[in-house]
Amino acid sequence: MKNHYKTYHPFIGPFDPCPPITEKVYSTPPNLYLGFQPPNLPQFAPQEALRRGTLWRPLYDPYYSPYERAKEEND
Repeated sequence: MKNHYKTYHPFIGPFDPCPPITEKVYSTPPNLYLGFQPPNLPQFAPQEALRRGTLWRPLYDPYYSPYERAKEEND
């Protein structure tokens, strides 16, 4: 599985009035790495799928703030 969080280093100008953020983080959706939908993808139970917003486990992507550590789920 690929890492869904990417980072980049923005340009920091010499006359910026605020303290610079040297590294920015953004999330990419899991469907970017899936391609065509393969047959027999693992699925959540119907009630769990409603809570998570998707039926298929590989497409589940919870949002975590980039300022907090992502909590690993035991799936």
